[in-house]
Amino acid sequence: MTYQEMKKNEEVIALIERGNENLRVLGFTDHSQAHCALVAERAAYILEQFGYSKHDRELAKIAGFMHDIGNAVNRTRHAEYGAILANDILKQTDMTLQDRMTIMSAIGNHDESTGGAKDAISAALIIADKTDVRRNRVSEKDKTKFDIHDQVNYAVTKSEITIDTDKMVITLNLEIDENICTMYEYFDIFLERMLMSRGAAEMLGAKFNLRVNGGRVL
Repeated sequence: MTYQEMKKNEEVIALIERGNENLRVLGFTDHSQAHCALVAERAAYILEQFGYSKHDRELAKIAGFMHDIGNAVNRTRHAEYGAILANDILKQTDMTLQDRMTIMSAIGNHDESTGGAKDAISAALIIADKTDVRRNRVSEKDKTKFDIHDQVNYAVTKSEITIDTDKMVITLNLEIDENICTMYEYFDIFLERMLMSRGAAEMLGAKFNLRVNGGRVL
């Protein structure tokens, strides 16, 4: 089972899209295939920068693409639902039991309410997911209907991850329009996710920094 094969898996695609539809009704930002693919590629990029094997990067990509399928069941405890669904799907492939357990654990631990990094794969997935903050994740374009999550994401005009392997630092660089969202509002929504990313970076032997509008804030 490869990442490219997983991206074409009809059941996985259907679960992602149903989950995104469920979240759109609840007013959440984008959790479509675009988000899942971005998380997959970013997780692999993080591992590559720290010298992890191609095999580990492939597992991270598969976990990243599947990480939100549990939203098709329910947003609450979606990570755990997603892990169980992923295990059932991966049982039908040629993937080894050990690799299947690694992916299942990464998916099951990616949510800040119940999870945390347990190994390099889960750490990369967490950082990749929690740093996907961008304007075009806002599904509802009518600004009068924005909730605080929409407002915070819409305020982000630029988002970029940089990795300094010499200093072992992962940095999320954001440019925020503070006329749309104040720094207080950003941290009110995302502080828990940023702290989870810090813990995940430590699992990789690195530090996690957040820079907003050119200044370090975490």
